[in-house]
Amino acid sequence: NASLVGAIHEALRLDAVQGIYGALNGIEGALQRRIVDLRRESAETLTGLLSTPSAALGSCRYKLQPNDPERAVDLLRDLGVRYFLYIGGNDSADTAHRIAQAAAAMHYDLRVIGIPKTIDNDLPITDHCPGYGSAARFIAAATMDSARCTEALPGHYPVKIIEVMGRYAGWLAGAAALGKRTPDDAPHLIYVPERPFDPARFLGAVRATVRRVGYCVVVVSEHLADTEGRQIGEAQAQGQDAFGHTLVEGVAQTLVELVSTELGMRARFDKPGDEQRMATMHISSADRDEAYLAGRMAMRYAVRGITGKMVTLVRAAGPRYACETGLADLESIANSQKVLPPEYLDADGTGMTPAFFEYARPLIGAPLPEHAHLRGERI
Repeated sequence: NASLVGAIHEALRLDAVQGIYGALNGIEGALQRRIVDLRRESAETLTGLLSTPSAALGSCRYKLQPNDPERAVDLLRDLGVRYFLYIGGNDSADTAHRIAQAAAAMHYDLRVIGIPKTIDNDLPITDHCPGYGSAARFIAAATMDSARCTEALPGHYPVKIIEVMGRYAGWLAGAAALGKRTPDDAPHLIYVPERPFDPARFLGAVRATVRRVGYCVVVVSEHLADTEGRQIGEAQAQGQDAFGHTLVEGVAQTLVELVSTELGMRARFDKPGDEQRMATMHISSADRDEAYLAGRMAMRYAVRGITGKMVTLVRAAGPRYACETGLADLESIANSQKVLPPEYLDADGTGMTPAFFEYARPLIGAPLPEHAHLRGERI
């Protein structure tokens, strides 16, 4: 929503823009001609959207069919639209790229700009993605809070598995470590898609952690594969989405059952679910500001005549964190993923390195709260 508002605010100040339209539920709504007039929205509503979760225009999981790009261009031509801004991740970049291609083939002067938005943080070229900083902040805080519950009653459920989003990349799982103050703070183990999951090593690490700390908090990505490439929890798979991504559920539950069966320890799991991408109590101010900037710059680039590009976030050089914008070809973004670099994972692949903390901490905004601990002097 912050990117949407940024684009609208920039369009309102430009003489070149006479109308501002929104497609309900993305390209799916556009093809169904469900279009709204965004100029009719009040300044107060737009300001409120800056701290409103989810997508005010709605979203979709729709893969363009063979004739859809041409249909979309025909609609945009009927409306007199010359600037097409599309907010989203990898699949949205593919949609925007195909519409830009269709417009060029149809000799219609349409400027197409993608605005990055995915909590998965897996778009290539851009330093990071709007949405990630806030989701990372939520996951770090949620892990800290949930761990206190396990720490308070370790004899009841000594092992907790926290499953977070992240289909092909472990950026979100890694973010759980941002609240660690000491080596024995949770999460004690992190498992990401970038490394094959070895059940035997997992069980050994859990057992050793419980012996050392008294309990064990594990954070896992929703998609993990073993050394043979089989998805952990694929027995609970729920089919595929429109883009062919397997909808796997049950990773955390599978690991809980593994711990219970093989180690004889009681275990439970937490799944934050959709709250990861819409919890307003953990909005990162840096993330919101950069999302707004990406929207403004998308509009500005389009009016300058640029098309077929996505706005990128570029980390400025220097000791203090700062972010600028750049551009990348939509074709380079579409259906591609940026995974965690090897140097962000420790030697065991179950923890994050200082390089990751240096990368991620500026993105979550203000410092995370610090939990107090009793001194615990016995009498």
